[in-house]
Amino acid sequence: MDVFDAIKARQSIRKYKTQPIPTEKLEAILEAARLAPSAGNRQPWRFIIIQDPERKKALAEAANDQTFLENAAAIVTAVGDPDLSARWFEKDTMIALEHMVLAATALGYGTCWIGAFNEDTVKTLLKIPQKAKVVALLPIGTPDETPAARPRKKTSEVFAKEDWQTPWPPYENLEPRS
Repeated sequence: MDVFDAIKARQSIRKYKTQPIPTEKLEAILEAARLAPSAGNRQPWRFIIIQDPERKKALAEAANDQTFLENAAAIVTAVGDPDLSARWFEKDTMIALEHMVLAATALGYGTCWIGAFNEDTVKTLLKIPQKAKVVALLPIGTPDETPAARPRKKTSEVFAKEDWQTPWPPYENLEPRS
């Protein structure tokens, strides 16, 4: 699957089959994050991969009881280091995480960005230093659902040419993804 197919195919998956991801596939997904760009090439991130069932359950509870996390093959906890890049660490970490999302999609796995969690609980559970910032949780697993595509804004609502008011004309006639 090429990158454009992965972008089009990506959906937020909230139901997973309880089966592991082969190590070589999980490592390919993680490698996509390692190769991501960052401001000044500071790479201000660390990713903690959780596969232990009890720890996944504890993370699900810390994520406002989003119990679907427990069935994912792995939960990646994305942590940013403000000491490495005070201004950009969160954005850089998000870029790296999205590389994982697209790699997982290309390999046939599902993901779902999780931003709702108790950061102090996650830090305690995973022994993350207080100065670090938990940016997001990312479950990865074999999808056990095929959600309908969510509607997208029209291109004229998203793109502009030269100023805020002028729609980007080449896309004006394209239909939004529904």
